Amino acid sequence: MPIRMRFTTWRPLAAAAVAALMAAFLTPAAAHSAPQESRPVYSYDNAIREAVWVDTGLDGDGDGKADRVAVDIVRPREPARQGHKIPVIMDASPYYSCCGRGNESQKKTYDANGNVVQMPLFYDNYFVPRGYAFVGVDLAGTNRSDGCVDVGGRSDIQSAKAVVDWLNGRARAYTTRTGTTTARATWTNGKTGMIGKSWDATIANGVAATGVRGLKTIVPISGISSWYDYYFAKGAPLYDSGPDWLSNYVDSPDAQAKCAAVQKKIVDGAPRTGDWTPFWTERDYVRNASKVRASVFLVHGMQDLNVRTKHFGQWWDALAKNGVERKIWLSQTGHVDPFDFRRATWVDTLHRWFDHELLGYDNGIDRAPMADIERHPDQWVTSQSWPPSGTRTTTLRPAQGTQAGVGTLGLTKGDGSETFTDNPQLSETDWAAKIDTSTPDKAGFVTKPLTHELRLSGSSKVTVTATPTTKTAHLSAVLVDLGPDTIRDYADSAEGITTLTDRTCWGASTAGDSACFKATEAKKTAVDYTVFSRGWADLGNYASDLNGVPLTPGKAYTITLDLAATDHVVPAGHRLALIVAGTDKDLIDPPTDKPTLTLDLTRTAAKVPLVGGAPAFAHATSGKSPATPSATPLKGVRDPSAAHRVPGDGWPPIG
Repeated sequence: MPIRMRFTTWRPLAAAAVAALMAAFLTPAAAHSAPQESRPVYSYDNAIREAVWVDTGLDGDGDGKADRVAVDIVRPREPARQGHKIPVIMDASPYYSCCGRGNESQKKTYDANGNVVQMPLFYDNYFVPRGYAFVGVDLAGTNRSDGCVDVGGRSDIQSAKAVVDWLNGRARAYTTRTGTTTARATWTNGKTGMIGKSWDATIANGVAATGVRGLKTIVPISGISSWYDYYFAKGAPLYDSGPDWLSNYVDSPDAQAKCAAVQKKIVDGAPRTGDWTPFWTERDYVRNASKVRASVFLVHGMQDLNVRTKHFGQWWDALAKNGVERKIWLSQTGHVDPFDFRRATWVDTLHRWFDHELLGYDNGIDRAPMADIERHPDQWVTSQSWPPSGTRTTTLRPAQGTQAGVGTLGLTKGDGSETFTDNPQLSETDWAAKIDTSTPDKAGFVTKPLTHELRLSGSSKVTVTATPTTKTAHLSAVLVDLGPDTIRDYADSAEGITTLTDRTCWGASTAGDSACFKATEAKKTAVDYTVFSRGWADLGNYASDLNGVPLTPGKAYTITLDLAATDHVVPAGHRLALIVAGTDKDLIDPPTDKPTLTLDLTRTAAKVPLVGGAPAFAHATSGKSPATPSATPLKGVRDPSAAHRVPGDGWPPIG
């Protein structure tokens, strides 16, 4: 049963009691005049722009001196003059110099004194006039910071944590990179919210998992929750390179000259075998979810094939288990920022979120539905809790049909077996397109057309018992909605959006930093089926998620594949399908061999999170009309573009 927590249970009871006591002493007029929204009352043009270098306490580059990370600050001038301290919104990133941020790949620019002129994205333009400081942190080893990139490890996380500590008076900063003049953050109350997409979001997750005091909220957009799961799925490699490639890509020239030892540690610590090592333990934030003090507003594209949706699913479940306050948006896009798929609503919601979390305004966002889900392009629904109340883990079982590899899916245990041969040249789109046809490369199992819709909400698991013919074998399992629909074209290079030429403006501008950004619209495509959840594994990891072993040909092995989290409705008239196959082209790398695998259907099953559980499934599949097999291949999205290797913005994939 999924863990559920109402979004309205926010503050500890003691805090609520104090608030109630204070309210009792307020006059009606005073209570009525309590602020509901921060307003743009401060000058952005006259804002203070400064830089400090925060001491991380580490010496990653081995030069005998503590690493300092560059912190660029934009803050309103007026509050300090008035004796008011203000909160901070922070984006810690490795991309400010090498690659840029956002849909337009903006980079930081500086004036002759080394103070930031352009801060990428709209956060400073919009929030600084409303009484927030915006802080852009260069991760160690990038842009103007010392140290080395270690891809989600201690150095990356300490780069940002040290800044939170400095904002709260617990760390030291300097006015220059090498000087001795210290800088104090006397202008802030220390309340910090971290935001960012992809690697930036990952840093927010990692810093929150340290439990650092002063970090009040994080807004991770398409963030990694465990770096092992970025590179492997139960031993199956998702990319043909490791984190050493990634660190080399974002390292500054200075870091590249100094960080050979760190690069070697990354290579040695992350072997391409897919085995779990201490390197991955250090970069697993899920295990430390119990330390999280900050609230979490999580955003993810349900078709993100870069930072795949297992990341948000396992992070969300761990946060829920530990009672963390949270909110979630799930879109139909791939790896896309909500500023580029739901701009006006996003800015308004983010504004309310930060006002509530960092300024303490009672604006009702804590009583709003926990989840916003994009059901069709630009059509959103809400859930008061997520997964929604009434969601139950339901076991669905495959059974043989009248053709080889074309079986049925239901509640009753099947018997017999199905056999397929791994073809690394084929992908989930090839399997689904020929779901009603016997092909040698997959085993498909399909329900009858539904008489009522079925909603799957959360993470699924597929357990298979398979006998390989070779010493190595990879497995894929996908869930498919069979039926016509118009969806965002997530397999397009822009992953579900089209960038237009006109601009919309969000906040104040200066000559060097415009608040106006190119507008976007949904890029749609008509399909006959939609793959909506996926999972992969190396069969050699059957006995352990941590280590793989060679297989014995002819011997049966049982393994469970973790399918990515989602929220998808299969409409009435459509069919739900489970496909089990070998290598999913461009989404995992193939094994050494090309095995033929035989599935034991008596020991193969999918556990899926169904709203309404098994009774809902039985009701929806109670119709008597059989499906009409398709004589021609079904139309889906094109094959997903070649697998990403960079958790950041921009296409085409790098490398």
